[in-house]
Amino acid sequence: MKALSVAFGVFMGIVPIWGFQLAVAIPTAMVLKLNKALVILAAHVSIPPMIPVLLFASHRLGRYWMGSRAETLSFSREISIQSVQRNFEQYLYGSLSLAVLAAVGAGLVAFFLLKGVRRKGVGLEKTKKKGSR
Repeated sequence: MKALSVAFGVFMGIVPIWGFQLAVAIPTAMVLKLNKALVILAAHVSIPPMIPVLLFASHRLGRYWMGSRAETLSFSREISIQSVQRNFEQYLYGSLSLAVLAAVGAGLVAFFLLKGVRRKGVGLEKTKKKGSR
């Protein structure tokens, strides 16, 4: 459940409902009986220094869904409503894909880290019991 909580938090941190991520994540975590603290902590993957990275990765990943309609990002000062509209669909597909991939990755990492910690903890308890005899 802890690994699922981390995975769900990362997913909600990347999914493109900016400003409402925690407002959706916390009630959903309650319904799914996930660890709310871990969900909140993991959802903070979208902190301000990471936002440009997430936006770029989402747009780049969206290229695979767009096929021949894919746009390339050009970093210029001439950003217009039309350029944002042109790139929004690609960003949307990419951000949902990135959210799923990052959630699966973070969940697996958390699972194996927690499994390793638990295994070491069991080993320590056995050592303590042998030493106390």
